[in-house]
Amino acid sequence: MHPVLPLADLGRRIVIFGPSNAGKSTLAEALARKLGVPVVHLDQLHHTPNTDWVPRPRDEFHALQREAIAGDAWVMDGNYSALVEERLARATGAIVLDDNHWLRLGRYFNRTLFQRYRPGALAGNKDSIKWSMIHWVAIASRRNAARYRQMVEATELPRVFCSSMGEVKSLHRAWGLS
Repeated sequence: MHPVLPLADLGRRIVIFGPSNAGKSTLAEALARKLGVPVVHLDQLHHTPNTDWVPRPRDEFHALQREAIAGDAWVMDGNYSALVEERLARATGAIVLDDNHWLRLGRYFNRTLFQRYRPGALAGNKDSIKWSMIHWVAIASRRNAARYRQMVEATELPRVFCSSMGEVKSLHRAWGLS
C-alpha cells in the first residue's frame, strides 16, 4: 500500500469494493462511526431480512440502492455490478480491498459458524454454510478485486487500494478507526 490518503480526502460518500470476506463491512462500519454518517451494506439491501440470504426482487433492490445513494453522506460496502456506475457517480471516494482467497475462506467459516453479530449480517442472523458460497470465495471470485480496481481507476475519485488485511489494519491506525 502506498502512503495513506488523509480520510478527509475521500469525502462523505465512500464506496468500498472487494471480494467476499475481505473486510468491506467491518471497514464500512468503522468509517461510518468515525465520520458520523450512515453505513449502507448492499448485502442487506439485496437480501431479504430474517432469511438465509434469500435475494429480494431485482426492482426492489435497485430502488433501495438508489434511495441510499441519494443521501448526502454515507459509507457503502458491496459490489453488485448492476448499479455500480450510479454508485461511483455519487461517491466522493473509493476503497478497494483484496486478500488471499484462502484467508477469506477461513473468515467465511468463522463468521458463519461463530459470530452471532457481525457487520453487514442480515437481521435474524440465519446464516449457514453453503457450497455455493465456498465455491464463490475459494474459486469464482478470486480475480474480482482486479476488476473493482480497474473500475475505480477509470474514475477521478480519490482512492485507496489495500491488498492484504495488514494494509486494512494500517488504514484503521492511520485514520484512527475503532
